[in-house]
Formats: sequence, structure tokens, C-alpha cells
Amino acid sequence: MSYTQIILEKKGPVAYITLNRPEKCNALSIKLSAEFADAVNNVKSDDDLKIVVFKGAGGNFSGGDDITEFPKWGTTANIIERGKLYQHTADEIEGLNKVTIAAVEGACVGGGLEITMVCDFVIAAENSRFGIPEIDIGMTPGWGGTQRMGRLVGRRRIREMILLGTMLDAHQAKEVELVNKVVPAGKLQQAVDDLIGLVLTKPQDILVLGKFIILKGLEADLHTALGFEVVAGALNTTTRSMKESTTSFSQKTPLWRNRREKAEEYYREYPW
Repeated sequence: MSYTQIILEKKGPVAYITLNRPEKCNALSIKLSAEFADAVNNVKSDDDLKIVVFKGAGGNFSGGDDITEFPKWGTTANIIERGKLYQHTADEIEGLNKVTIAAVEGACVGGGLEITMVCDFVIAAENSRFGIPEIDIGMTPGWGGTQRMGRLVGRRRIREMILLGTMLDAHQAKEVELVNKVVPAGKLQQAVDDLIGLVLTKPQDILVLGKFIILKGLEADLHTALGFEVVAGALNTTTRSMKESTTSFSQKTPLWRNRREKAEEYYREYPW
């Protein structure tokens, strides 16, 4: 598929998927949604990729669905199929065996916010605004927001955001765990690059296994989830990654020191 409303770039082990309708605040048109789903499938099948970054063009992440297209959505059956495409795409992003990062600036509302909810990390510029205001145009969320948001921010906050349409600034979004880190607007790309550098220091096979345990554990009862953890721990001991990593830790070689230094830098406040 050729793309006109998104941009897919691959740079070494990192893919960048950019929502590219800046004149429409990167609204999720029918065409953009189809291209986006195709791009997600593309990166899923590329074993050379370790990280996928999602972002928006023109100073905004996404303003959500393109309401000018609502008359084109068709019958109830058509709309259900569209909703299923949304949710399938979100599921695919969440389950990718790669680290996913949302780089957010400006508007991040509706379906745009729901896309970030399935990413592993969300880095937001200070000028970001977050919300699910579909209630004000007579709609409910369609990308999975009613369920995923409740697993992230809690029942009280989800009622405010979905039933009242309240908006959050970047710092408020971080307080309720919709965002990992807030940075000055001009430093967003640097912050994303720093996170990419940190992720790439980690043993990728163990990182993917850890992601799998977290996701599947949240879907299971506690004792089943703990069983996943035990089995994964046993699998770790057979990997080359664990042998190299434990040796590096014991000998304090650059491999281990670099991982720890970058991890500690990530948690420090940025100096600007």
C-alpha cells in the first residue's frame, strides 16, 4: 500500500509512523486509519526493528476522528466494522514484540489518545493536551478507550474524562499515568532519542519477554500471572543474554555500566 496520509520511515532498528494530515490536526480519516493499520502490520513483520515511534505532523499528535466524514461511515454494520478495525489495530500495537513510544505534542484527543494508551511509553511536550471529549459530539470512544483508560487512570478519572469530556494538560496527564515524561516543547525529539538509546542498551529478547509477561499477566488472575513469571524466569537462565549480562554485572564491564547509567539518566529531571 502506498501512503498519502501517514509517513513510515525506518532508520536502523527504529521505525517512525507519523500521522500526516497537519491541515486537519491529523484527524483519523477513513483513509488514514487504513494506512495506519497497514503500517502497523508492516512493522510487525519486520524482525530487524526493535522500536516503533508514533508521532503527528505539524505540531499536533491527533485530533481524533474526522467528524466531516461521519456521513460516509454508512450503516450500523459498517460502523461496527470500522470500530473493529480500530480496536484490532490498537491490539496489534499493544502486542508488538517491539518497544513502542508515543511522541506527543499539541492535541492528543479521542482516537489519538487511545492510540497512545497502547504504547509502552508516552513522552509529551509541555504544550500537549489530552482528552476523550466524544461526549460533546454525541459519541462514545471507539479505539478501546472506555476499557484501557480504566486500567491506566482509575474509575473516578475515567468518568470525568469520558462522561464530562474534561481535558488534561501534559503535567496532569503524567499525574494520572497517561504519560511517562513531560519535556519542554523544543526538547521532545531529544527526549525520544534518549529513550531510544536507553532501550537499545537492553537485551532485546529479555525485554520482549518482560513486555509479554506484563501484558498477559494483566489479563489473567493473579496466580496464573505469577505462573507466567516463574516460567519466564526459568527461560531466562537458558539465554545468552542472561549469561552475558550477569558476567558484565560481576565484572562491572561497560555493557552493564552503560545500561545503568542510561537508566539513571532517564529518571533525572532534564536540566533545561
